Formats: sequence, C-alpha cells, structure tokens
Amino acid sequence: MAKKETAPYKIYLTENELPTSWYNLRADMKTKPAPLLHPGTLQPLKFEDMQPIFCDELIKQELDNETQFIPIPEPVMDFYKMYRPSPLVHAEFLEKLLDTPAKIYYKFEGNNTSGSHKLNSAIAQAYYAKAQGLKGVTTETGAGQWGTALSMACSYFDLDCKVYMVKVSYEQKPFRREVMRTYGANVTPSPSMDTEVGRRINAEHPGTTGSLGCAISEAVEVAVSTPGYRYELGSVLNQVLLHQSIIGLETKAACDKYGIVPDIIIGCAGGGSNLGGLIAPFMGEKLRGEKDYRIIAVEPASCPSFTRGKYVYDFADTGKVCPMAKMYTLGHDFIPSANHAGGLRYHGMSPVLSELYHEGLMEARSYEQTAVFDAAVQFARVEGILPAPESAHAIKGAIDEALKCKETGEEKIIIFGLTGTGYFDLVAYQKYNDGEMSDYIPTDEDLAKGFASIPDIGL
Repeated sequence: MAKKETAPYKIYLTENELPTSWYNLRADMKTKPAPLLHPGTLQPLKFEDMQPIFCDELIKQELDNETQFIPIPEPVMDFYKMYRPSPLVHAEFLEKLLDTPAKIYYKFEGNNTSGSHKLNSAIAQAYYAKAQGLKGVTTETGAGQWGTALSMACSYFDLDCKVYMVKVSYEQKPFRREVMRTYGANVTPSPSMDTEVGRRINAEHPGTTGSLGCAISEAVEVAVSTPGYRYELGSVLNQVLLHQSIIGLETKAACDKYGIVPDIIIGCAGGGSNLGGLIAPFMGEKLRGEKDYRIIAVEPASCPSFTRGKYVYDFADTGKVCPMAKMYTLGHDFIPSANHAGGLRYHGMSPVLSELYHEGLMEARSYEQTAVFDAAVQFARVEGILPAPESAHAIKGAIDEALKCKETGEEKIIIFGLTGTGYFDLVAYQKYNDGEMSDYIPTDEDLAKGFASIPDIGL
C-alpha cells in the first residue's frame, strides 16, 4: 500500500481527531468470553449480583457483548485532552542499532503524571463513581501504576481512594507510594491485618510478600463493607479493556493517516489492559475478515499465565470473594517470586484475551527478567525513554522480531505498546545494574501448587 505522505518521527493526531467513543471488541467476537460466575451459586452474574462491588454504569459495560461503540462521556473527554492523543513514535534509532530492515513503531502512553496507560480507565471509572454519588472507591495495585492513576483520577473528582498495594512493591517502590499519597490516597501494604481476608492470608502464608490476588480480596472486602464505596479494577475485566481501546483507536487512526499497515502488533501481558486496548481495532478487523495481523502477547517467565497456565474457571482473587472468570490462570493461590521485579504479577488473564488466544487468533511468549531488562536498557540508550519494566517485555518481543527480519531480509512493520515510564522502578534497575538481578522460572512442581487451588466446577 502506497503511503499517503511521509510519516513524521512522532505522529500526533490533532485534538479533533481524538476518538469520541470506546470500541467494544466483544461485539465482533463470534465466540463471546465466558460469563463471570457467582462464586457461591456458580451461575452467570446478573446486574444485581454485581451492584455491591462495582458502579452501576461499569456493570452495564461489563455485561455488554453487543454494542460496538460506546460514547466517551464529555467530562472524561475533557480530561483526556490533558494528555491525549499520545504519540505513535517511529523507533528510528532502535532500528539503526539493530541494523534491521524492519520498521518499528511504538505507542507511548507515559506522557501523564501517573506515568502509564492506566489513567485511561482510571478517569472513566472515577467519573462513573462520582456520577453515582459515591463517597469513594477501593482498589489494589501491584507495581503501582494503577494505584497512582486511580489516585490521580479520584483527586480530580474529589473522591476518597483506598489502595491496597502488594507488599513487595510497597517496600520496593516507596516513591510510587508517595505519589499516591500526594494525590490523597490511603495506601496499605497487602496482605494487611486490617481485613478479615488479609489476616487469614497472613496466617496461612506467614511472611508472604503478597500478590495481586491478595490485594484484590482486601480491596473488595472493604468496598462491600463500607457504605458509599465501590471497588475499581485496573485490568482483566471487560470494562477496562473497553476504556483502554482508546490506545488502539488512536494507533489505528495514526496508521491510517500515513498509510502504515502493521504486520506485527506486540504488547506486554499481565492482566491484559494494555494489550487488549492496543490490539482492539486491529483484532476487530481480523475478526471481521478485513485484514490479518500477527498479534503477540509477551509475559514474564516467572508468571506465565498464557504460556503455562490452564484455561479454566478460577477465582479472580486469593480470598475467593470476587466473581469467577474463565481465563488462562496459574491458580488463585499462585504467588510470584519476590525476586520478580518486572511487574505483570497477576495469576490470570483477561477473559477476552484468553478466548482470543484459545481460538488461535494471537500468540504468546514469555521472557526471563534479565533479558527483559537487557532490552529496556538497550532501548533507553538509543530512544531516550526509560521504559517501565512491564513495557520492556514488549520491547524485547519487538527486538526479537526485528532481528528475525534482519536474518530474512523482510521489511516488516512492527508496532508495540510502550505502556509507561520506569522512573519509579529504579530499585529494579539498580538490581540489574549491580548484577544482583536473577531469573526465576517456576518449575512444574511450583506451578502445581497454584493449579491445586483451581476449583473443579465441571465447566
């Protein structure tokens, strides 16, 4: 396809070109994601079942499998204009370093105070909480990007925000914690002794460094037991992928503007928010039979939900208080190694992405964290951005694909998601620079312990 004009180094859409609706990928899926189940009755969740946990409008979005485009509320659009559209950047310097014929582009989501793509959904969720007249919200955070984003969004809408932060991250990333507190959030290391589920997890796993599953359980317990509060989640759920589709819609618009047709689209995968948002319109074209793309999910070898997990119904949290989801999972009791510094620590994967992967519509691979940080440093030294460790998984995937093009001489176009910056992740970079970073790959025996926690419900 001939290019309409020469694309600039950084492709910015104008404010008038900012998408005004989110794209609901599920509307184009022939096989819909399996429904969330009530943990007690094992029946598909209804609207009223979810009301004690989530905001009403978010429940409607969670259950909507048919509406292709959902308008973005005006207050959310106004907020988006503070930092969106975000640039699609041609990684010319990385291409030169690799001496590859491939063309590499990255969608950069770090140009906001929260430092990541998480703000795209945080501001939407905070808006719906405020519109419902709530006093505040609770949430969990692992590496801290989501907690930071929701703290910022709640501050904007004058909402209280209670964050349960995975203990190992709480200790390793004090500056991320302090940004949350600066925006007015109350931040508690998880598992804590403040909740019933936290006390139980501490008793069952003495000295535990925590997990996202633990933190989710605590946040949900506090939300359902505190009048005027609801729980908000930064990844995995359908509603979150919906809000994050703004990433892919902008990427697609930028590509169309300059006649760029990607061959390969790569995203890091933890719970699925960034990957799902980035690939949404491209996957939609693939599902409708209009175009074909190679779509690659990259995850850490220490928490390999896609590449070594099971596609079954499992609890979304360690405390088993949340709905059950059919997803690729390592088991809700799986807790990543404390030496794992690269983020993407969730035991499961988005039901939407799990179904697409199960159908063979996308690929997945995993990398050890030292290789991921090798790629991060390589990228930082030539492209001028210190990437978040999560983003570096996608960078590693893009570098590998570009080197394959060097071997074959193919001039493929690669797009990857740069989810955010790594300036609050310097403890991890320090470990890498000091040669103290180690690779942990769970053995089959290690994974078996997590798999043992998966309930057998016959579905």
